[in-house]
Amino acid sequence: MLFNKIKNILKKANLPVGLLFETALKGGKEDFYNILEETLILSDVGIQTTGKIIKELKRRAKNGIITEELILRTELADILSSILNAGVYPNFQKKPVVIMVSGINGAGKTTSIAKLAHYYSGQGMKILLGACDTFRAAADEQLSVWASRTGCSIFLPEEQKDPAAVAYLAYKKALDENFDMLIIDTAGRMHTNKNLMGEIEKIFSVLRGKFPDINIFSLLVLDSNTGRNALSQTKQFSAAAKTDAIFLTKIDGTAKGGATITIADEMSVPISYIGVGENFDDMWIFNKQDFIKSIIED
Repeated sequence: MLFNKIKNILKKANLPVGLLFETALKGGKEDFYNILEETLILSDVGIQTTGKIIKELKRRAKNGIITEELILRTELADILSSILNAGVYPNFQKKPVVIMVSGINGAGKTTSIAKLAHYYSGQGMKILLGACDTFRAAADEQLSVWASRTGCSIFLPEEQKDPAAVAYLAYKKALDENFDMLIIDTAGRMHTNKNLMGEIEKIFSVLRGKFPDINIFSLLVLDSNTGRNALSQTKQFSAAAKTDAIFLTKIDGTAKGGATITIADEMSVPISYIGVGENFDDMWIFNKQDFIKSIIED
């Protein structure tokens, strides 16, 4: 059911395969490529990524590789596969795994944490949520509601308000009580605020310093609507705590299949999870071949 929902969402953002084929077969005339470029950009594929697609399409058309529409689809899938990175995921060889979740306010960070908790608890894992968003008054309550709904445990600080100290205590609890996974909710913050970004760096450095063998997976939550601003966010958050992967949210409201390609291309960070709704089970483990198939098929 979920995959069918995702396919329906991405259908709205199909790449213009018909125009691609027409352009390739008309001798690669520049005016056709200009139309194609405009159409790809309107499909929310960024300028740089569009340039890569067109350049490689020109090469393959010139060399006579593309002779019919079925071949075009195969070649386009190959081009996109070379652009997109495969998703990467936590290494479960050493437990507890720590997923440190970052992102700006409004990106859907807390809901994404609930989706991760629901998914991994469904895999039979014992999950602890760490409430390290000590700046926002309602953060503890919101995370507590999701912990209850997903059947996970939560660590709530009693007196301690320093996010790094809370993360330390949460990890110690995860170790002592044999949890499989600790998901840390860092405070939602603007990536342009150096002091607040420093708190994320402090959480990362304290955990690394106190527990040298800790297994941390740094996950950045990005709103699919943010466009070019997503690149700046990724750079800033990665500087604070090296980003291993992206959780892309709100794909359901915008159907930005093209934006997904651009983010994966320009960030040089793999997309690993996609949020497609507000419920805790509305999450897709990103599979680039399934994604490509969804946006180039009729």
